[in-house]
Amino acid sequence: MNNIIIQKPKKNPYRWLVYVAVLAVYIWAFSGVPFTGIKETAGTIMKSILTGLFEPDWDYVYLPDGEDLLRGLLDTLAISVLGTIISAVVSFPFAIWAARNRSRFRTVSGSGKIVLSFVRTFPELVMALLFIKAVGPGSFAGVLALGIHSVGMLSKLYAEEIESIDRGPSEALLASGANRFQQLWFAVLPQVLPSFLSYTLYRFEINVRSATILGFIGAGGIGTPLIFALSTRHWDRVGIILLGIIVMITVIDLISGAIRRKLV
Repeated sequence: MNNIIIQKPKKNPYRWLVYVAVLAVYIWAFSGVPFTGIKETAGTIMKSILTGLFEPDWDYVYLPDGEDLLRGLLDTLAISVLGTIISAVVSFPFAIWAARNRSRFRTVSGSGKIVLSFVRTFPELVMALLFIKAVGPGSFAGVLALGIHSVGMLSKLYAEEIESIDRGPSEALLASGANRFQQLWFAVLPQVLPSFLSYTLYRFEINVRSATILGFIGAGGIGTPLIFALSTRHWDRVGIILLGIIVMITVIDLISGAIRRKLV
């Protein structure tokens, strides 16, 4: 019988250097976080917060004469829907601009990618502050902030999807005398539309979460009454608002996920 020699895997001599480097990064990161100790009232405050969260103010769900949970959630949902629609419409021409296979010159698509990278550098909160100064506080500023910010990411995803299409249908239409618009409409769009819709739904889920934060700075939505409840320490109202946000986002995730599974 032939002897079977089992070779042990060689140990990587640089493995411990990687561990030391990671540990050094963690130590450096935590050393920059100041720790001033725990306040004496921390226990009492934490007890009040937990009591309010587990005993929410159910009367705030619907108030006939004022702002309530349902109106805030609907406002947040409306901001997310409008912001996503704006970004989806604006992103398509930007994606055509940034796609490498839709232009003969690499500088054209390169300039489009640079513009999209520039748009993505600004967070939603920064854009919301800018639009609040421009159009005033309210839901309109939140819609513009989400719409413009989402353009950077959606256009990037759209462009990558356009770059990965099968060029056969476009070349067949070109050989038959079709113009660029006809190629785009009959060859490109049918291939990318399911992925476009899936990306748009995914971005809508992100925008719903972002819209709840924009209200903290006055851009409308459920974040406005939430920050008021936090500042006045109405923990029972904070609890019902958080519960409403959790239910809304969970339902939207389930519906959006089911739709995306059917599209892709």
